[in-house]
Amino acid sequence: MGGEVFELGLFRMDAAEGDGPPMLPRTWDVAGLMRSIPWLRLQNAQGRNIYIRPQGEHNLTLIDDLKADAVERMKREGYQPALVVETSPGNYQAWLKHPERLPKDVGTAAARALAERFEGDRKAADWRHFGRLAGFTNRKLKYQGADGRFPFVRMIEASGARYQESGRFLTAIHEELDRAANARELRTPQVSSVRRSAKKSIDSFRHNPVYAGDGTRIDLAYAIYALSHGAADADVLAALKSRDLSHKGSPHRQVDYLERTMRKATQLLRSRSSLGR
Repeated sequence: MGGEVFELGLFRMDAAEGDGPPMLPRTWDVAGLMRSIPWLRLQNAQGRNIYIRPQGEHNLTLIDDLKADAVERMKREGYQPALVVETSPGNYQAWLKHPERLPKDVGTAAARALAERFEGDRKAADWRHFGRLAGFTNRKLKYQGADGRFPFVRMIEASGARYQESGRFLTAIHEELDRAANARELRTPQVSSVRRSAKKSIDSFRHNPVYAGDGTRIDLAYAIYALSHGAADADVLAALKSRDLSHKGSPHRQVDYLERTMRKATQLLRSRSSLGR
């Protein structure tokens, strides 16, 4: 998985009085986790399922409740898992590794898109869902054998590699989130002239984690917002110019970028107007 610090969840659905709480949370680095394996084995033998996830925002996505053919399809389509775990006979979890840490909203959107694409469990699709830790038994009663034993959670493969389609996939996720954010902005009714003076500044967009520091996304979202709230074109352009645009190239290319941004914002606003008729 490639992380440094992990959260463990030791869950026992049938915990009785004296067994402790249903969930025992722990946070360890890799060394601490390795030292704790004997204790984890004891807890597992006493009926607790052992779950794991990276701490905080991270660069992994879990897809739960996959069949073997879905895992093979992931590989064929360029979504090669960094880790595959068999959680019960014939059922799998796959962790995909992205090239960057994903903010919470992006991580959840990615998990839902991947679960839908590969027929995983959408209810388990979010940025911080627990996966099972290999090497311990799955203590769900429906998997208990006639001999009283439970199946082990098995590591099937662990390349640790990023998946091939990560660039295109994350671009699509960002675009979808942008469309949703823009749609929310477009649904906001025009404010009165009394309230226009209190509208959001471009800095509020620049500090909004939903845009992940992407200046191009921020500029477009702000332009749509400001124009829809009655700001003059010149004022919007002045706000867009308040950041360093030298990475866009020559002064001519910078002006071209600003004009494209304004045109796109205007087109989106016109589309909203036509849909409202």
